[in-house]
Amino acid sequence: MSFNYNGARHLFCAVLLAGFFVNPLSAMDTDHLVISDDVALRRSLSAWFTEAPMNIVGKPAYKTKLDSGESVQVSIENGSVQDEFAIVLGRALNGKYPGWAQGSWIILRSSKTGDVLRVRIFLRSDPYTYIQFSPQNDKKSYLDMVIYNANMAQSVSIPISINRILTSSLDDILQTVSERVPLKYFTPHADNYRDIISLIAKIRNSLAQLEYADDGAINENGDYVFIETLQKQEKSAGLNCSGFAKWTVDGILKPVTGSRLGINELKQHYGERGSAFTDVYEDLRDPFFGLDWNRNLASNVYSILKSSHAANLDEFEVRKSPFASTIVRSGGTAAIRPYNGFLPNAGYDFEGLQALLYALAIDEPGNIYLGAVNKEMLPKPRMRQYYHTAVLIPYFDDEGTFHITVFESASETNFNRFKNRYPANQINLVRIPVEGNFEPN
Repeated sequence: MSFNYNGARHLFCAVLLAGFFVNPLSAMDTDHLVISDDVALRRSLSAWFTEAPMNIVGKPAYKTKLDSGESVQVSIENGSVQDEFAIVLGRALNGKYPGWAQGSWIILRSSKTGDVLRVRIFLRSDPYTYIQFSPQNDKKSYLDMVIYNANMAQSVSIPISINRILTSSLDDILQTVSERVPLKYFTPHADNYRDIISLIAKIRNSLAQLEYADDGAINENGDYVFIETLQKQEKSAGLNCSGFAKWTVDGILKPVTGSRLGINELKQHYGERGSAFTDVYEDLRDPFFGLDWNRNLASNVYSILKSSHAANLDEFEVRKSPFASTIVRSGGTAAIRPYNGFLPNAGYDFEGLQALLYALAIDEPGNIYLGAVNKEMLPKPRMRQYYHTAVLIPYFDDEGTFHITVFESASETNFNRFKNRYPANQINLVRIPVEGNFEPN
């Protein structure tokens, strides 16, 4: 077991534990405001935070109980970065002590100087979400808040030293930082995702009856047709990526309208897109097809479920992200990279997509998202083309675990595989609210 930290003050590194790169163990977390405090344990361990490293490294792990009855394992772990070691106060989770269960602390010290380098606190049972402190001076610390490799807050100066943090109650710490970082991202409410979880189950149950067909979609009459020509599919009946996005939206709207959307209306140009340079290639290359298609789907949903006034890009297109930088890892090191955020005529880099969807799931539960994948493509002249669409569904399950379900082209795809397929691409997102029943086919 080892912890991969980077020695630079502002960098964050992943906790590399056995089984780390799989879904977190299931957990039923509490609100972060009522996590049982381990301040008495930390005060009893104050020597571990200050004594010479030679007196600390090599101490055996042991388990103890808090006043609440909760079990904690205290252990020393070697840092994978040379000359660092970690003191881990790991909470129990399903009989194990993974080091990132809700309420766990990791205190990183220098093996040479003994200085405390960083203090990480996990407010959810999720290795990808935490707050972290590093020393600024003897009276202040820097605070960072990380959600899935995105800095929701970076190097925020707070008026409390590292030494005080180590011996302060969690409640006092959170009160100190609550006005400086958005702690709401640590407390999802499972009841907000009931309709979405039901929709996912119904889509999954329908996949066995769906087939893929190039350029395939279902028209307003329920016939399988080709999107370009509107001619019926004779030999096979199936959907492509765009047809599947329409099939999903039709399933949301049919309980309300009793009908499906027409195809021609979804092929119309929508909103700001392209330039005079791309205008001449509209018929030849149709570069904005996926963007127009998704925007038209979202506009219809908002007109029907919200109001005609809500059916505009400012309402249904995702154009803001709550973070300005991401953490990029390579070869055991990490670097902070500015995040572009929303790019007109492109959308978002895939690099921050997981964190963005996490934030959207907290900020606006009840929505799913249609993504239009795009990049600059040949043949000459190179131009941006929207060539693939997918249905992205971020949510928290009943145990508070974060998921992103991806459906595309009449099948389900693992999110990491989906993301890694497009390393140099961007993705535009539109919101699709889910309200009530879903009726596929």
